[in-house]
Amino acid sequence: MTEATPQQTSIKKILPLILATAIFMQMLDSTILNTSLPSIAKDLHESPLNMQNAIISYVLTLAVFMPASGFLADRFGTKKIFIFSLILFSLGSLFCSLSQNLTHLVISRVIQGVGGSLMTPVGKLALIKTFDKSELLKAMNFAIIPALIGPVLGPLVGGYMVDYLSWHWIFLINIPIGFLGIILGLKYMPDYKSDDVDFDLKGFLIFAAASLLLSISLELFGDMQNISPVLIVFILGFLFLYYYYKHAKKGGHPIFPLNLFQVRTFRVGIVGNLATRLGISSVPLLLPLMIQIAYKQSAVTSGWIIAPMALTAIFGKSSVIKILDKYGYRQTLMLNTFIIGTLICMLAIPDIHTSLYWFVPIIAVLGFFNSIQFTSMNTISIADLRNFQTSSGNSLISVNQQLAIGFGIAFGLIVLKLFEGSDLIQGETHNAFRYTFLTVGILTILSGFVFRRLHISDGKNMKSKDE
Repeated sequence: MTEATPQQTSIKKILPLILATAIFMQMLDSTILNTSLPSIAKDLHESPLNMQNAIISYVLTLAVFMPASGFLADRFGTKKIFIFSLILFSLGSLFCSLSQNLTHLVISRVIQGVGGSLMTPVGKLALIKTFDKSELLKAMNFAIIPALIGPVLGPLVGGYMVDYLSWHWIFLINIPIGFLGIILGLKYMPDYKSDDVDFDLKGFLIFAAASLLLSISLELFGDMQNISPVLIVFILGFLFLYYYYKHAKKGGHPIFPLNLFQVRTFRVGIVGNLATRLGISSVPLLLPLMIQIAYKQSAVTSGWIIAPMALTAIFGKSSVIKILDKYGYRQTLMLNTFIIGTLICMLAIPDIHTSLYWFVPIIAVLGFFNSIQFTSMNTISIADLRNFQTSSGNSLISVNQQLAIGFGIAFGLIVLKLFEGSDLIQGETHNAFRYTFLTVGILTILSGFVFRRLHISDGKNMKSKDE
């Protein structure tokens, strides 16, 4: 085995940091706007209700362009596409801060979205191709932490910036981070490309239409007055997915080859990600909502209550490798999903007279186990992919995660609205939240059975060398 050169050693040290930077910017920008919309609306002389377009435009752009990330990286090289995506994202952020009206802001968010749709999947692809399977778990474990802390810190950071600076700073904060990413990327990002690439334009358009329709339906679910059009859009999204399946079956070079799903660990990872995130993704939305609506506390207070989740996620990353090495992926994921579901159910225990501090230890423990869950699910999904499958498989995992987060948020809101309109809550809004936590918690526990499809030996090739 050849000795690693100093340059290769430096790349392996810095590459996880570069990816972490990209993930942090993307995750922060997906959530930071939530607490800032009223302030931006006032400054741009818009109704706060119309400002939702600024969030939706970003999410939809991610959904449309993510499927193309693998092809673009193979065709033009991971380095060029990654640097290009960071430049686009940083420029989009600057344009957002300079926006004079809602139209300017929406166009700027689309530019940001194109950058965001490429930088995380391409950065992750470079990581997968740089590290051996036995080293990948440790590298991915470090890079994935921002995905856990971004959604938690986003509303809190956004709230403080709006209160003490101005809303422009929630976008300007990306520019120095983006600049750092560009400098590090120019020096340390490896340039992988493939000579054998054909772009499946028809497949891309079909899959992009499916992602777009599903994302639109998920955004509409949260704000629905009439469910019929939402369901029509949702069903149309699934029909386009079926159309893509028929297209991919014909052979050629589909953007997402169906042979990916013949890899059992990939199949379980994709389905498990979708199923378990129904509960996990709804908590950072539902708990702050409950604290503000039922407990009548401020947005900043609700942000601080949920903040321990980010801190313990960082501690979780130091334990996950030892846990996976000792118990394996199957046992870890089944038990860990059960623990997460139980903790979500426990959020339903306090009544309206219980101190808010009761939630802090639950949220803190939840952050720790979320960290284990995300690292385990992400690494088992790519454990058995062959080299020629990594680009398309990695892109599909990124699209799946984006949709899974949307499904989780929409699902939590739908369950909450159903309980709000039922007789069970006896006029107490707080009870609607409690029943919602119980429902999503039980469903999270049940989703753990997906991981029974794993074999005890699955993921052995991902084991750390330095056991």
